[in-house]
Amino acid sequence: MRQHTVSIDILDKSYQVACEPEQEAELKQAANDLDDQMRAIRSTGKVIGLERVAIMAALNLSHQVLVMKSGGQPEDPLEEQLKTITSRIDEALFQLRQFEIS
Repeated sequence: MRQHTVSIDILDKSYQVACEPEQEAELKQAANDLDDQMRAIRSTGKVIGLERVAIMAALNLSHQVLVMKSGGQPEDPLEEQLKTITSRIDEALFQLRQFEIS
């Protein structure tokens, strides 16, 4: 199959990504999901810096994949678990920043 370039937007930045033509819709949906996740994290004001926002989003999305792969059903809604994980990571990053400042 022949790949072509697709333009996706994440946090108001455009990226050119190569993909198979039949996977374009899935790539755009994945980019939209990532953009939504990153915007939600950034809007909390707790995570500063694009790199850290991206890492938090990657962790959240990876967690979703692991839950789905295991076939397990979280006790709480997945959204609540992701918020808990995000809060814990936010706190760890905050403590790390405080340690770096000292």
